[in-house]
Amino acid sequence: MPGFPILTATILCPLIALLVTLLIPGRHEKAIKIANTLCALASVILAITIWAQYDRSVGGFQMMEDMAWLPSFDIRYTVGVDGAGVVLGLLTAIVFFTGVLSMWTLKTRVKEYFAFKAALVFGVFGVFFALDIFAFFFFYEIAVLPMYPLIAIWGSTRKEYSAMKLTLFLMAGSVLLFPGLIALYVQAGGETWNILELAQSPQYTRTFQIFCYPFIYIGFGVLAGMFPFHGWSPTGHVAAPTAVSMLHAGVLMKLGAFGILRIGMTCLPLGAAYWAPTFATLATAGIIYGAFVAMRQTDFKYVIGFSSVSHMGIVLLGLNIYAGGGDVAQTGLDGAIFQMFAHGIMTALFFSAVGFIYDQTHDRDIRHFGGLVSQVPIAGSMFILAAMCGMGVPGFASFWAELLVFIAAVQTYPVLGILAIVGLIFTAAYTLRVLGKAMFGPRNKNWEHLVDVGVWALLPRAILVGVLLLFGFFPNLILDMIRSTVWGP
Repeated sequence: MPGFPILTATILCPLIALLVTLLIPGRHEKAIKIANTLCALASVILAITIWAQYDRSVGGFQMMEDMAWLPSFDIRYTVGVDGAGVVLGLLTAIVFFTGVLSMWTLKTRVKEYFAFKAALVFGVFGVFFALDIFAFFFFYEIAVLPMYPLIAIWGSTRKEYSAMKLTLFLMAGSVLLFPGLIALYVQAGGETWNILELAQSPQYTRTFQIFCYPFIYIGFGVLAGMFPFHGWSPTGHVAAPTAVSMLHAGVLMKLGAFGILRIGMTCLPLGAAYWAPTFATLATAGIIYGAFVAMRQTDFKYVIGFSSVSHMGIVLLGLNIYAGGGDVAQTGLDGAIFQMFAHGIMTALFFSAVGFIYDQTHDRDIRHFGGLVSQVPIAGSMFILAAMCGMGVPGFASFWAELLVFIAAVQTYPVLGILAIVGLIFTAAYTLRVLGKAMFGPRNKNWEHLVDVGVWALLPRAILVGVLLLFGFFPNLILDMIRSTVWGP
């Protein structure tokens, strides 16, 4: 499709879903769900097309679109993708589509739910494609803001508290981030917001970069579940409805890590290298802490929530290995981006499986279950497959992602690398604990009425499992795409 603005078309898919949802009367719930399903499916088709059209032999940024937005402020609508943008765009489309399918049984305020969800995805696509700092931050805030009503209205388990805690944490991150972004613009002469042009600015001295980089890293890192600013994340996971948890852990947390990479490490490579050992240490602490705390949880979602803190620590560790440079820097970057994708699909499957069980039992306490595999074998199997991916079992996408990061970590920061690998022991411990208590063992007769996953409900789960296995058995499909990414340091 030469000349076709495919990136803009992809960004517009959820926006069209939002507008159509607002136009359809609320009583026509089925029509709203169909419209959102079709728009989500269109985004998947476009994301796959972007993947197919991206020339990996050339690499760099492709499919560029540029037009004036606010000329008096030097603000332009500039979008483009490199390998990482292609990968994360596909992740977003898959989670968007499977999340819509997972919420077809929703009965409460259907119109408002799908409107807020579409707005969130609109912002996410914009972030992954934007090459203008102002546009990046604009889409970033659009992606974050709908989380409050989505949790406060459709959530559970102290939902108002969780929604407010999430919002306050992310606002605190933005408070740090905004002055850092303004400093990038002003220091470069105040003539452009374009990320690629700012990265070439001679005005970014080493002193400036060392001072400014923590604002960017921590500001984005809060959304990435960075230790010790992760407190909002498990709480938000627990309170959010199923599809929102899928987007929250599967996609939204990736915006923070992507922002660190796209803006922080691209524009401030010297600052990134200076701070790399410090932030790599915090990332390793997050890996161990998240896995250790997950072992003590009794709520399914809290286990997944703290496991996300641990797995995102692997992403941040890989990014800081890349920032520090060296012979294995590219290996760290490959593993970090691969982990973003694998963790996004894995947690979407996790929350989808738990959501199916919760919808019938209204209970998430692991101690209240047992023998679920014999009661609901398909739903139980989906949870087990997600758990196997979380443990990094070979054959699943996460195995390659974690392997690459840990190989690079041991060679770059030996002590941190060994400690991160120890975190895998905790991961196996809490995962096997949950499987032993809830999936196997004696059946709880209170849940004899449970109905297993039907064909329609199986579809989104099967898609997620298929993606994990596809990239688990054929990792070069995604590694070749990632390696066409071009960023400095």
